[in-house]
Amino acid sequence: MNLYNLIIQDKEEISLNDVFLGKNNRDQLVQLIKEHTYVKELQEYGLPVNNKILLQGNSGCGKTMTAKAVANALGKNILILNLSNIVSSRIGETSQNIKMIFDKAARERSVLFLDELDQIGKARGSDDKDVGEMRRLVNTLLQLIDYYPENALLICATNHAEIIDTALLRRFQLKINYEMPSAEFLDTYYDTILSQFPEDLRSIHRKYGISFAEAKDHTFTAVKSALIKKLESQEITQP
Repeated sequence: MNLYNLIIQDKEEISLNDVFLGKNNRDQLVQLIKEHTYVKELQEYGLPVNNKILLQGNSGCGKTMTAKAVANALGKNILILNLSNIVSSRIGETSQNIKMIFDKAARERSVLFLDELDQIGKARGSDDKDVGEMRRLVNTLLQLIDYYPENALLICATNHAEIIDTALLRRFQLKINYEMPSAEFLDTYYDTILSQFPEDLRSIHRKYGISFAEAKDHTFTAVKSALIKKLESQEITQP
């Protein structure tokens, strides 16, 4: 399978302000954006620019949105590739196709976002008959990461950093952790989402111990339910 068919060239415009981030994560991302804004000036002083970033942690806590927001802040296109799709495709063709995608991102100075990086880490340790091919795939990926140009940006994401091969982990200059939001942080998130609706639709039961994505889905479901009840009530009272 040609991996060009698996690339998502996302056009959604997301600001860093749209992503709910703790102060430490936000500060690191702002620094990253500034480095790439002043890449030429930094290089004149021989200062390396961080361009290999790993976003690690819980699902639904903003890793994909972060990658989109960084690309948008830099005015770059983003190419999204889910590595779990690679493992299920014809592995023998994958190394060359991945190289083509890296070359495309480097040539266009795009942001290349590789999601579910742990899929390759898990595959390397398996007893599957294709383990040899998978090892060659990981070696290809390591080489591509090593020679990825500074004027392009590679962002990878994983929910399971603990199972990724250490050789891969060492390639990332910046690792940003995403944790489940606290109750206080979720309340701020709920308030932000609910502020777009009329006041009589804002009183919903709030769930905690869940991700931002789950909280968003829960909020929209609750608001829709309240709105439908309101509309049905109006229909009943109409003469």
